[in-house]
Amino acid sequence: MNGCLLSEAHDLFRSQLENWELARNNYEALHHVKVKEFAFDKFSVKVQFNPARMVSTGAKINREAIATRPCFLCEANRPAAQEKVLWGNYELLVNPFPIFPEHYTIAHATHREQAILPFISDMVDLSRALPGMLVFYNGPRCGASAPDHMHFQAGTLDFLPIAGDYARMRYDRKRLAQTGTYAVYSLENYLRTVVCIESEKSDGVCTAFEWLYSILEPHDNEPMMNVCCCYVEGKWLMFVFPRRAFRPWQYEAEGNEQLLVSPATVEMGGILVVPVEEHFNRIHQEDILSIYSQVSATL
Repeated sequence: MNGCLLSEAHDLFRSQLENWELARNNYEALHHVKVKEFAFDKFSVKVQFNPARMVSTGAKINREAIATRPCFLCEANRPAAQEKVLWGNYELLVNPFPIFPEHYTIAHATHREQAILPFISDMVDLSRALPGMLVFYNGPRCGASAPDHMHFQAGTLDFLPIAGDYARMRYDRKRLAQTGTYAVYSLENYLRTVVCIESEKSDGVCTAFEWLYSILEPHDNEPMMNVCCCYVEGKWLMFVFPRRAFRPWQYEAEGNEQLLVSPATVEMGGILVVPVEEHFNRIHQEDILSIYSQVSATL
């Protein structure tokens, strides 16, 4: 059953690239994006120039903007060429504005606000149903361009640095909690706060997440956070990035101080996506330090 969804996703991906011009062009453009890498102590952070992501990076998510636009995740408003794969209460779609070599949006079949706690078990199950993929969630003010419609995303696991960084930096972690079914760690010396939940039991992941959720500072409907999850070698790894700010001051700055970076899970996971080439050319290591220090919350 687990392999079934992954096989269907791959089939959908191939079909969409063949039949949907927008998706085909944007995935082809990924082969030509510019990337530069900044080395830190035991890890690096990549910066990707990806002009197609202006749709997400520049998205207006205030109540007025959302109220005046149709929801692009609702089936009635999607492009005619966009096909779907059904999975429980969700519809798996190829994301036409990709960052990952394979990039999916998994939208709830009904229109409801983005919220992680009621759907955390869905995320855990989805990550097992998509082996080799990283399933992730952007909070309503933490990078979600559709905070009015509950959805996850999924992308190629080894593309985002976080999982590899965590495996390599296992000795730079602090244990926060442990029971017979889960362990919770924070990764030290990583520029931003990240908490990792490890468990071989799906209910263990959910219980640990609920505990973490309860101790994070509330903000509007839920604590600000980005979450990603994968199932590797019989164990779940869930990474939670607590947040305290939506965007850094550089986003709204003018002239040579402006950097159009709107951090979401991808950015917190180690790849800063910049849709403006001039901003990509002048972003430096100090800017990365500044951006993470502004948006990441401490425990």
